[in-house]
Formats: sequence, C-alpha cells, structure tokens
Amino acid sequence: MKLRIVVLAKQVPDTRNVGKDAMTAEGTVNRAALPAIFNPEDMNALEQALRLKEQMPDVEVGLLTMGPPRAGEIIREGLYRGADTGWLLTDRLFAGADTLATSYALSAAIKKIGNVDLVIGGRQAIDGDTAQVGPQVAQKLGLNQVTYAEEIVEIKEDAVSGKRTAVIRRIIDGGVEVVEAPLPLVVTVNGSAAECRPQNAKLVMKYKYAACPAEITAEDTRQSLRQERPYLMLNQWSVADVDGDASQCGMSGSPTKVKEVQSIAFQAKESKTLTAADDDLNGLIVELLNDKIIG
Repeated sequence: MKLRIVVLAKQVPDTRNVGKDAMTAEGTVNRAALPAIFNPEDMNALEQALRLKEQMPDVEVGLLTMGPPRAGEIIREGLYRGADTGWLLTDRLFAGADTLATSYALSAAIKKIGNVDLVIGGRQAIDGDTAQVGPQVAQKLGLNQVTYAEEIVEIKEDAVSGKRTAVIRRIIDGGVEVVEAPLPLVVTVNGSAAECRPQNAKLVMKYKYAACPAEITAEDTRQSLRQERPYLMLNQWSVADVDGDASQCGMSGSPTKVKEVQSIAFQAKESKTLTAADDDLNGLIVELLNDKIIG
C-alpha cells in the first residue's frame, strides 16, 4: 500500500547560546544572531517516518519546513538520512509567525502537497516549548491526532474495507498506553522516542549539492548539475504558491508577541557539605523548616 508521510521539521536557534542580540527591535527572535540546529524532537519524528519506510513498501517521506532560505539545510539533513523529498516555505510574509500563523501556513502547504496519509512532528520546538503547532495543524486539516507518541508500531490495513489504522505507543501520566487511530492522522513525537539515525555517506554524496532556489547565488557553478539531476532542486513555496491568506501568515496572523528573550543561569550562592551524622541531618531539616522551604 502506498503511504505518503510528511514530517514537520523546524530549524531552531540553539537556545544554549542566547546572547544580548537574541531579540530584534520588533520583539521577534533574531535568528541570524544565533547558531541554527535541527529541532531535536523533530529528529525523533523523522526517525519514526524512516522506520515505517523500512517496514513497508511504497512509502514516501518528505520534510516540510518554514523559515528563511538557510532553512533548506533542514531538508538536506533529512535527505542525508533517507527522506525522499522536501518543501521549504519561505517568504517575507511568513516572518514573525507565532504558533497560530505557523500552523496555518503548514496546513496550507499540506493541502497543496495532497493525498498525505500521515503527518509526523516533534512534540515541541526548543525555541518556544509550546507543543501547539502539531495539534493546531490537525485541527486546521480536520484530522485525528495522537500526541506524546514514543513509537509508531505499525500501520494496519483492513483486508475488506481497505481502511488503514496506525498502532501507536504513547506516554501518559503514570505509564504507557497503546492506541489505534485511523489514517489520515497527525502524530507528535516525544524526545524520549528513538534517536534519529546518522547521516548515510552515500546519500550525503548524492544530495550535498541539493538546494532551494533562494539559496542559489549568481556565483553558484552547479546550476548545470542541478539541471541534469532534477532531484537536486528542492521545492520552495511562497504564500501565493500555497494559496495562503497573507493576513493569516507571519506577524499579521500572529496574536502572540514575544516581549523579551533572556538567558538565565542559576548559580548557587553558597554550598554546605554534610555528613551522614544525625546532628547534620537534623540541622538541615531545621534550617529548611525555618526558611519555609519545606513544611
């Protein structure tokens, strides 16, 4: 059975290196001032898609990302690991999007891709930690969703009706549960899921010159190579390309505004070394009670 999977992936600023230039004057993250990485939980999501590709025949895995031209690197990262294709949403009108505008743009792109059976994304991105985009995409597409997934165990197909369901193991308070959900479906994956496989050397050699149109400069000498090998020209879409409403994209479609980003490092003011003696332990408990830390 043919299965088309779209993995939602995001290039995020490395929040371990937030400095004084992390914010723009408009209150948005200054991505140009921060190192960019593949969002960790989206890597977990990609691995789940690639495992399904290994388990089943005729599975297509594509990465969908939104960002500036340099976000094309995310698509190449996926291709190096076994993805088949990708789509970059890049347009000045997408800039400054919160989760509402982001989910609108992604859902519009998924509609344009068409015939998508499974949308998989990370639970949340490290630059926002909202865990809202996946569920919002499901709502906008009118699809069922399963969140906090640790493993997509299998895709089953009923021999009579032809209907397909996904068997998913997910984390809940106090344990784990296994659920079945009908396709098409949106799944968000936890960071506790299997880590993504490393890059494949042969695939790196195959796709290392792949690029989106916005990444190609006048000095690029590999245009003839991309004409000979069309798979090296990555898909790039604007708001108009996905038939989007500009008023619902970027800052225009974002009711949420970031006021400030800070990097906070907690440091101990003092330290004490205690022994296992009863007097030391009793003294610690009394101190914590007096300071109203416990009790």
